[in-house]
Parts: sequence; C-alpha cells; structure tokens
Amino acid sequence: MFNGFSQDALDFLLGIRINNNKEWFEAHKKIYTEKVQAPLKELCEEIAEPYNGEGMMHKACRIYRDAGFPPYLHYRDAMWFVIRHEALYWNRTPCLYFEISPEGAEFGFGIPKPEASVMERFRAQLAEDPAKFRAIAESVRKAGITISGEQYKRKKPCPVAEAEEYWQFRSMTAAVKVTDTEELFSRRLAEHIAGVFNAVQPLYDIFRELVEINTLAKAIEKEAVLVPEKETVKAPDVEFMW
Repeated sequence: MFNGFSQDALDFLLGIRINNNKEWFEAHKKIYTEKVQAPLKELCEEIAEPYNGEGMMHKACRIYRDAGFPPYLHYRDAMWFVIRHEALYWNRTPCLYFEISPEGAEFGFGIPKPEASVMERFRAQLAEDPAKFRAIAESVRKAGITISGEQYKRKKPCPVAEAEEYWQFRSMTAAVKVTDTEELFSRRLAEHIAGVFNAVQPLYDIFRELVEINTLAKAIEKEAVLVPEKETVKAPDVEFMW
C-alpha cells in the first residue's frame, strides 16, 4: 500500500536535475529505487486498480530519458504515471496522469497534443450545447481543479458567446498541484488523486469519445479513397430475343 513519498525522493529529483550524469545517478541509485521508483509503482498500481476492468492501461515512466529528444538529458527529474486507453499516439489521446518533481506533485486529466480535427469536433459539440460543457467544467472547478491549456495564437471566431471561454483551447488540462510536504509524504496523497481522477472523469469521457469518432471517420474516409468505385454496367443498346 502506498504511504507517501519522502524528502529523500524530492532531494533525489532535485539532485538528478543538477547532476544529470551517470556517475551521480549510479552513486544514488539505491535512493532512486527505494524512495522514488518503488512508491511511484505502488501508487500507480493502487490508483489504476478501479480502471482495470474498463479496458484501460496504466504505465509508470522510467528514470531514463529518450536520448533522441530534447532536452537531450540522460535522466528525468520528474517522474509520472498515466492511466488511459490504448492508443498509437499517446499524446493525442486523453489520459489521467500523475507527476512528481522537486516542486511537488501535479495530477488530473490531460490531452497534450490532440489532432486539430478532434478539437474541431469539440468546438462543434460545444457550440451545439455550451451549457452542458459549462456545467461539467463548473463541477470540476468546484473540486478545486484548474482547467487550462494551450490556446491558438490566432483567435478563432466563436459563434456562440456562451462557448467563448473554451473556444480557443488547442489542448486541455484539468489538474491540481500539491506542494504541501505533509500531504506528499502521507497516504492522503493517494486519496486526493483518486478524488481528482473521479472529478475529471467526465472530461476524459468527452475527449475519449471525440477521439474515437475522429479515428473512425478517418478510417472510413481512407477506405473510401482506397476502394475504387465499381463501374456502372451499361444497358444493352438492343433488346435480347429469347
């Protein structure tokens, strides 16, 4: 059972940020495995358990960074886990996430890099019934969760005034941040995460459906392009005599 992180975990993450090299990591590897990796896995397994029967997967990250991507560091200074449905491109699909860094923890719902067509469908849905989404967003905010996201640099005209607040989002996050070490180092953190995940579930469901619809629409469109139309059978010029 997860019983919290520790000051050793935060100190390690700060240390690896400052000393991002193999020598420092190897010298502090035991602290990583016992104080960071082990509790992160415990937390991930516990929080993910209620979602296991819903066709969702969970994954906790490794300390090692992918060397082929910026900022080209060897090790992570923030550790995370995600709970989501399977997807070819993980950052284009919604997820429930948790991250711990030297500054504290952040957790909630996110869809980091949705396809433009998914957000077009979101705006169409929003314009059709803005009150429905606003009610969900208000419920999320009442739970102490902040809704934010990257916005378009060139504003898109919004035809419905009630939808304006969310019209410019090109990605979306609904999350809380915890810096209080009393919570980070206790079982309360797991309980808080579970409550936040439950509160943002409606947002996850909305974007999960939008991604599914978008994927299906693209598959149908692709199939229509690949399958040539059958030639129309031309009627005979003269009647047959039987």
